[in-house]
Amino acid sequence: MPEPVASKRILLAVGGGIAAYKAAILCSRLAQAGHRVQTVMTRSATEFLGPPTLAALSGRTVGLDGFDAKHPLGSHIELALDADLMIVAPATANLIAKFSQGIADDLVSTLYLQNTAPVLIAPAMSDPMWNKPSVGRNIAQLTADGCQLIGPESGWLSCRVKGVGRMSDPEAIFQRALEILAA
Repeated sequence: MPEPVASKRILLAVGGGIAAYKAAILCSRLAQAGHRVQTVMTRSATEFLGPPTLAALSGRTVGLDGFDAKHPLGSHIELALDADLMIVAPATANLIAKFSQGIADDLVSTLYLQNTAPVLIAPAMSDPMWNKPSVGRNIAQLTADGCQLIGPESGWLSCRVKGVGRMSDPEAIFQRALEILAA
């Protein structure tokens, strides 16, 4: 088990997949450990998890829009300031592709490009998606770019089959985050 770390500023980016519900557990775990958690969500993530849930768990307004009057310098700039770690959970095939290609067409993908802190990516998707050569190339690019990966795991998927693509358990992501923060 890693040594306890002082309170850190963590960006938790939630992608639009059924595993988004696990992000609430991760957010709660990070906040209970004393970290300052700033959540951001893709629009599709809000179809799976309500922003008020993450706001209540983190104690902070959820970032949803790159053009928010509360952030005159730009949400992507202000939310990335002084971040110690960015966690993307779930990281959908769409987000992984955007990150690997430098596409910035929403708050999460723009924030990824602005962020200078370490990045921990927790992929979640169906087995056929995970096994597409294009996803493999995108993962390889992100690894080469310095991102760290956790998962995906093998098991029961929301598409009602067993396979690889299940997002890692929130506790495992939490433990990996502590290791990164302690390094």
